[in-house]
Amino acid sequence: MASSSSGLTFKLHPLVIVNISDHHTRVKSQSQPPPTANGGAGAGDAAASSTSPPLSSPRVFGCVIGVQRGRTVEIFNSFELLYDPSTHSLDRSFLEKKQELYKKVFPNFYILGWYSTGADAEESDMHIHKALMDINESPVYVLLNPSINHAQKDLPVTIYESELHVIDGIPQLIFVRSSYTIETVEAERISVDHVAHLKPSDGGSAATQLAAHLTGIHSAIKMLNSRIRVLHHYLNAMQKGEIPYENSLLRQVSSLLRRLPAIESEKFRDDFLMVRAYINRTSLACDVIYC
Repeated sequence: MASSSSGLTFKLHPLVIVNISDHHTRVKSQSQPPPTANGGAGAGDAAASSTSPPLSSPRVFGCVIGVQRGRTVEIFNSFELLYDPSTHSLDRSFLEKKQELYKKVFPNFYILGWYSTGADAEESDMHIHKALMDINESPVYVLLNPSINHAQKDLPVTIYESELHVIDGIPQLIFVRSSYTIETVEAERISVDHVAHLKPSDGGSAATQLAAHLTGIHSAIKMLNSRIRVLHHYLNAMQKGEIPYENSLLRQVSSLLRRLPAIESEKFRDDFLMVRAYINRTSLACDVIYC
């Protein structure tokens, strides 16, 4: 396959690779048949299952977002897309909704292209590529190869651009490979280092430490909620005249409530959902990498 001649410089952030790997792992695990009971299968069934060919990994699709400054394209994040393999088309209403939500959280990010999984770019991929040209006239294609190759030292990620070449006298749009570098910011380096040290030394689950940490946070929030309920019932009883007013206690309650983060806005909900999604992806990545 030819190399790109556009002169663009691509910078890929680790979060994109984690997102694509997480997307592929979830879809693959959900598509696998459930294990059969030990007592219900006979010797013939066991022999048949051992000789049956392994199921091919389903492909996943999504969009990559980021910024372009001059000739430098920096890919920061990604989100999943709904794809219909029978028509080789994307759910445009779902894409537009996701684009709108991400625009609220990341107003400076734009759709730079799309991603998928596989060993190499397929002929049907050009249909998706062309469908995104009304959003970005020169979309990029990030391809992650989920197959494990222990001899390969480079990342199994390829970035493609599209160029118009004349083949047999007919102008055709083809994929060309582009070089890229891995770019990280301080927050990403801290996150990656944190994930790398999550594996416990006792040989248990890789997410054990993270689960214990989140359980502690949940217990603290639960305790805070119960204390706030006590204050709420006390103030209600005072307002109804069931108990006498105590100005000194009211001042203490007022001071305490001013210290609580009372947030109720659309931006907070979007940020909260985004952080929760990152936590789920990080937890799943721990299980995939270290289990």
